[in-house]
Amino acid sequence: MKERILQLITASLLSIGGLILLYVGALIAPQGEIHESVLVGFGEVATFAGAIFGIDYTYRWRNRHGNHTEKTE
Repeated sequence: MKERILQLITASLLSIGGLILLYVGALIAPQGEIHESVLVGFGEVATFAGAIFGIDYTYRWRNRHGNHTEKTE
């Protein structure tokens, strides 16, 4: 349970940080235009935050239901 809370906090902070990047990118010159590097940075942050949850979910599902992805030949 402690790991889950740490993952939630980390992913939340990463998402908030990415949103701050977007807002700051819109406020600097030229105002109202978000540079593509800021969008790429936000995409990477969002992907990493999503991976934190996705990897955890995959392994939790496998532990509960067994590994059904193995080939049976």
